[in-house]
Amino acid sequence: MNQDLGLRILGQIMGWSDDDARKEFAWLRLMARLKYDGYRDFQAGARFIESLAIWLQQFDKTNRTTAYSFVRHSLVYIGPGEMQRLVELFFPNIVHNRLLKMVAANRNIPTYKLFTNPEAQQDIDKLRRKTLFMALSEGARMDTVRHSNAGVLTNEQFVVATQVDRDKWQDLLDNLRSDLKDPDAKFALVYLIDDFMGTGTSLLRYNEEKSKWSGKLVRFRDSVELAKQDGEMPFENGWQLGVHHYLASDAAAKAIIEREAQARIALAEDGRPRRGFLRWLHQSGLWRRSSAWAADVHFSFGMILPAFFPIDSPGNAAAAFLPLTQTYYDPIIRTKHTDVGGVTHLGLGYGGCALPLILEHNTPNNSVALLWSETDGGMREGVLAPPMKPLFRRRQRHF
Repeated sequence: MNQDLGLRILGQIMGWSDDDARKEFAWLRLMARLKYDGYRDFQAGARFIESLAIWLQQFDKTNRTTAYSFVRHSLVYIGPGEMQRLVELFFPNIVHNRLLKMVAANRNIPTYKLFTNPEAQQDIDKLRRKTLFMALSEGARMDTVRHSNAGVLTNEQFVVATQVDRDKWQDLLDNLRSDLKDPDAKFALVYLIDDFMGTGTSLLRYNEEKSKWSGKLVRFRDSVELAKQDGEMPFENGWQLGVHHYLASDAAAKAIIEREAQARIALAEDGRPRRGFLRWLHQSGLWRRSSAWAADVHFSFGMILPAFFPIDSPGNAAAAFLPLTQTYYDPIIRTKHTDVGGVTHLGLGYGGCALPLILEHNTPNNSVALLWSETDGGMREGVLAPPMKPLFRRRQRHF
C-alpha cells in the first residue's frame, strides 16, 4: 500500500482533524522510516502504517484514541542498531572485567596492578583463550560477538548450542590445547548468552507436576554431567559460569539473582536440603564447589529495563490501556507452554509481564498480547471472543 494512502485511511479511522493529522503523519512517517518498518516479520507488501491501520480497527471507536496513545507514547522498539551496541559491549564491559577479577583473585593483587605485571598480563591472555561462549538461542548473536572481537577471540571459542556431544567437547579441548600448547588445558570460564529475559522461566523453572526443575540452565548442567561421564571433563576445577542477557526486565533480573543468592546462603549455613528450589540445588549438586559444576555463577545484563516499565506499574502513563487487554482478548492463545509462566490470562503477556516492548527480530510474548497475538476469534466456552490482530506479529516457538 502507498504510504500516503495508508496515512489517509489511518486519519479516517482515527477521525483526526486536519491539524491533528498533519502532526501525527509527520511523527508516523519519521518513526516508520527510522524504526518500525524494519521489523522483520511484517508480511510482504505491508509495513508499519498499514499494520497500524488494521490493528486499530479491532477496537471500538471509543477505544482507538487510547490504543493509539499507547503506541505513540509507551511503545519501546529495540532496533538492530541498539541491539548491536548491546552485543558489542558484552565482551569489553562484562567478559574482560570478569577476566581481570579472576586473575587478580588468583594472584591476590588489586586489579589496577595487573597492567604493570607482565606475568599477570600473560595470565589474562591465557584465561581469555580458556573462555568458552555458548548460545542459549539464536538471539545470542554469536556472529556479531565474534566479528566485533576479531583478533581477540577465536572461532573455536564459540558454540551455537549448550547441549554438546562428546566429540564436540573433545574437539573444543583439542583446539584449546593446541593454541595454548598445553596438553592438559581445560576451560576455566563459560558464558551462556541470550538476547532477552522476561521472567527467567525459560532459563530455570520448577515443574510442580513432575517435582523437578527444568530450563536451559538445567539442560546445560546435564550436558556437562554427560561430558564428565562419557569422557574427559572439559572444565578445570573451580571453573566459573557467566549467564548473560543483552536485555532483561527488572523483575527477571532481580528474581534470578535472588534465587542464586538464597541458595548459596542456605547451603552455606548447614548444607541441609531446603524446600523446592533449594532442595533441588542441594540434591543435584548444582551449587557444590566441585569440578562437576561451576564454583561461581554470575548473572549479567547489557541493559535492565526500569521497574516502572510494565504498563501495570503504579503511576504508569499507559494505565488507560489496561482494560483493553481484558476486553479485546481471545483465550485461545493460552497453551500448556504459556501456563509455565504462572499466569493463565495472557492479556498482559507471558507471566503477566505487561511489557510494551518490541524487538526488531521478534516480539517477546512477555509483551502485552494485543501487540503480537493473531487469532480468528470465536466461541470459547460459550463466550464470543473477539479476533485479535497483531501490530507486530510474533513468530511462535510453540503452537
